[in-house]
Amino acid sequence: MPKPESFPIENIFVPTKQKKAIRPDTVAEIAESILDIGQQAPISVWRDGDRLVLVEGLHRLEACKALGETTILGVLVTAELAQHKPQLAERPEVEAERIKMARLKQLRLEKEAAEASTAALKGVKQAEASRTRPAKGARDKPKASPGRTAKSPPKTLSAWITQQKGSGGRY
Repeated sequence: MPKPESFPIENIFVPTKQKKAIRPDTVAEIAESILDIGQQAPISVWRDGDRLVLVEGLHRLEACKALGETTILGVLVTAELAQHKPQLAERPEVEAERIKMARLKQLRLEKEAAEASTAALKGVKQAEASRTRPAKGARDKPKASPGRTAKSPPKTLSAWITQQKGSGGRY
């Protein structure tokens, strides 16, 4: 297999028939993967005069475009190999790449679900903790009479007399 090299994205021509096969969800998955681990599989192009024609790697090319890349890793193949593109799509490496991308998506979804679950659990614990705390201004001694503290004067004469009797004072 030829050695991968860097090609300017703007010089790569994508045939109209291939453009119709773009799946935005696949482009997004590949873009995420490229951000995480970089481009692992080169695209295939063949030279047609001054331009490069895409043979394989449409979604990788679109993902790199979406990420704002100006170049992409690819291999230059012969025109004869480019004619056999349907066979290239059936290669085990291509299927392995699809399986890998599906597995990466599943792992990402599981991670997001776990993070959401943890965040929701923290919210529930905080709500429960706020309900078990006494309200502001609530008394620690429920037997104390409402509206009176030890230092406040009695509100009625009979309450004053009772207080004086309890403290041994004179009235």
